[in-house]
Amino acid sequence: MDLSVITVTWNSADFIREQLRSVVLGCRTISFEQIVVDNASTDKTVALVQKEFPQVRVIANMENKGFGAGNNQGVAVSMGRYLLFLNADMRLHEGSLDAMVSWMDAHPDVGIASPKLVDEHGYINWDASPRRFPRVWEQAALILKLPHLFPQLLNGYLMKTFNFEKEQVVDSVRGSFFCMRRELVDKLGWAFDPRYFLWFEEVDACHEAKQLGYRVMYTPVISCVDYIGQSFKQRTTLWKQKQFTKSMLTYFQKWEPWWKWVWIAIARPIGISIVWIGEKGKIHF
Repeated sequence: MDLSVITVTWNSADFIREQLRSVVLGCRTISFEQIVVDNASTDKTVALVQKEFPQVRVIANMENKGFGAGNNQGVAVSMGRYLLFLNADMRLHEGSLDAMVSWMDAHPDVGIASPKLVDEHGYINWDASPRRFPRVWEQAALILKLPHLFPQLLNGYLMKTFNFEKEQVVDSVRGSFFCMRRELVDKLGWAFDPRYFLWFEEVDACHEAKQLGYRVMYTPVISCVDYIGQSFKQRTTLWKQKQFTKSMLTYFQKWEPWWKWVWIAIARPIGISIVWIGEKGKIHF
């Protein structure tokens, strides 16, 4: 089988239908399978998929295992030469996954790849663009909300001069459309390090790929519509801040010496307090 498309869902009934349809549209010539791993949704996500898409394999968890662990569950039952981790709020164009598999076949040294991600109007979706590997001072500034005062502070990390029309090697790509080579997953023993519940697992996977000698690439060979964070909208800002900074700390503890990651540990409770105060005062960060 050419491609396994794995989607982790959580209360995704409002948008999973169109995603699953678009995957079928995107696979005109390749062999593929669709796997949905549901993280204990309380809406009708599981029932909808089972009723309307009987060809899709559904794993229904009784608890929310997180993004990385959910995707790893999908990997365990998958058969494709390539693994596409695709968020539930994505939309693919006709034949796009045929082109993506063909591109991966032509680039055997690429372990992870992602295409041009746009909004529903076709404009570049900066929130889903490639990122440079994070540095401690940048992420500490992010935790402390300093970019709200100094908007250009993270321009380097966010790669604000990125040329989206040029195919190029990057540090990391976003997890909403994350195409991995099976042999890379086999070498790692997982697609995403199970230490992460949510966030930073895709950055970590890109770091691991480079450590093993694979390239991580952005390619505009296809484009994909990314509606970004539809499930996240159901969570409070405080919950997101806690999860985001917890994973950030895990990432730096894995890849950096203690005298660097300790600054994230110090900044984390301050950042959480800022968000808590902001929510009480109805200030949106």
